[in-house]
Amino acid sequence: MNIVVNTQLMLFGKLDGIGWFTYETITRITRAHPEHRFFLIFDRKPKPELTFPENTKIIVLYPHSRHPFLWFLRFEILMPLLLKKLKADIFVSPDGWMTLSTKIPCVQVLHDLNFVHNPKDIPFWTRNYYNILFPRYARKATIIATVSDFSRQDIIKTYNVPESKIIVTPNGCSVDYSPTTPEEQQETRAKYTDGNPFFMYVGALIPRKNIARMLTAFDLFKQTDRQNTRLVVVGNRKWWTSNINEAWENMKYKDDVVFPGRMQTPELRQLYSASKALVFVPYFEGFGIPILEAFHCDTAVITSNVTSMPEVAGDAALLTDPYNVTDIASAMTQINTDNQLRNDLIERGRKRRKLFSWDITANKLWGCIEEAVEKHKKTGK
Repeated sequence: MNIVVNTQLMLFGKLDGIGWFTYETITRITRAHPEHRFFLIFDRKPKPELTFPENTKIIVLYPHSRHPFLWFLRFEILMPLLLKKLKADIFVSPDGWMTLSTKIPCVQVLHDLNFVHNPKDIPFWTRNYYNILFPRYARKATIIATVSDFSRQDIIKTYNVPESKIIVTPNGCSVDYSPTTPEEQQETRAKYTDGNPFFMYVGALIPRKNIARMLTAFDLFKQTDRQNTRLVVVGNRKWWTSNINEAWENMKYKDDVVFPGRMQTPELRQLYSASKALVFVPYFEGFGIPILEAFHCDTAVITSNVTSMPEVAGDAALLTDPYNVTDIASAMTQINTDNQLRNDLIERGRKRRKLFSWDITANKLWGCIEEAVEKHKKTGK
């Protein structure tokens, strides 16, 4: 088969959750299936660190696709022409964008519907593009893969697509995440928090990640903290909103918050391993990869009791109400003062992490591709 894959978000060095899904699954699938030809479609020249087997060809389809008008040009005009030129047998889109202008089978990976439920968090033109085109993409797709049962049920209910069309393909975690030694942990604390214990957050600094309430909760926690605990917030401040800024400006203990910026896996591994716990309390999440990363680094987890996070964390995390800063602060205090609880959570995380891996994800996505091809042969859709 000629398998065309949309890889516009596989930007090595700038991978987020969707980018990691694309990278980890497609690198495995291309190597596992040398009998097929894969065409990876970027919107800019990829970095040389991205390497693929001989059955893979990288194609750069300009222009850079970072605006709704350019998305329409790319996926409704340029991509259909390219699919015909490549004599594609199937189109796979790990980031949700598709094309309505093709008759070949399509696998759409739809991670979540945050843009439906929290439209105010997304720029005007972007949310309009999503809410006009993505329902049509979902109906057009031969098979939809999604990362959690929460997202599966949400897609079924919101877009009214058949249950049989959607397959849960959960995220995994990089094998590069593992615990560091006590000596390394001490060095990490010395480097980032002057040797003091710390909680950490990892992810984009955007509204749905609940950054404002997390900062307010930490400020509340600090009122009774006797260990000089810090908070390390890892992520790009590109989407720093007025709401987040207001919470930050109102903090009494803002000097105890550290912003190291965006970090790569080696540095993240060091921070996870040295931290008291991951504090990851979004009010909407399709999966939540940082939860798995923390589990793999033997780190306790505080997360939200809504959307997909209880499904991912199971009994291996303290679940909190993301809308209640007192509840979040209380969880921080529990972790900070109860070593037995923290150790129990770490042990549960060791068991929980075995349920997820990128090998499992890649195998499931390949199953989606095979099922889409077979379904198209039978129905023509």
